[in-house]
Amino acid sequence: MFGGSRGIGAAAASRLAADGFAVALTYVSRPDKAAEVVSAIEAAGGTALSIRADSADPTAIRAATAQTAEALGQIDVVVVNAGIIRIATVDAFTLEDLDLMLAVNVRGVFLAIQAAASHMRDGGRIITIGSNTAVRTGTPGASVYAMTKAAVASMAKGVALDLAPRGITVNNIQPGPTETDMTAGMIPQLREMIPLRRVGQPAEIAGLISYLASDQAGYMTGASLTIDGGFVL
Repeated sequence: MFGGSRGIGAAAASRLAADGFAVALTYVSRPDKAAEVVSAIEAAGGTALSIRADSADPTAIRAATAQTAEALGQIDVVVVNAGIIRIATVDAFTLEDLDLMLAVNVRGVFLAIQAAASHMRDGGRIITIGSNTAVRTGTPGASVYAMTKAAVASMAKGVALDLAPRGITVNNIQPGPTETDMTAGMIPQLREMIPLRRVGQPAEIAGLISYLASDQAGYMTGASLTIDGGFVL
């Protein structure tokens, strides 16, 4: 689990552990939150470990994957959830923020998949967490974020073809506004943009991750599944 200490990542780690998977999760800046997730999983009888790994750092991505395989064995499922967001209109977007978002949201996703695939059993599952902004940006200032998430959706299709001979499925989840640290303080205005008049909960995204990780999803690959309360309709 790349990016598993908070929000959707934490919910997904807990759900997969409840499904019977031993879980390794990465974090960057909040070791305390990562430790809380691991402790909760272990208290429920599961197995988990946390690994510090910056998804902008290719060496860290590869090292975290190797450490996971060494500690837990061959990888069955990888969830690539790590991502960042910077908001600014095109005339104000800095080169530094552009490079960082591409490094984490696009290059980091590709490298995480590449590293995990080399340690993954045939018939495994790869799940990326994109965004419904790949379909509808919605607000000014989100052009770069939307671009990176559209790249993830396209990447999932191509990698699905690459790994199909091994029976490995690759699917992309595109959440809409979800109640996490990233949306703190924005929920009232976000709610008004959603036909169902509410934001999503991390556990709802984790439920879709659980399905894609299961045997029941074995015939689905290369798909991007939007879960956003009807925002893109």
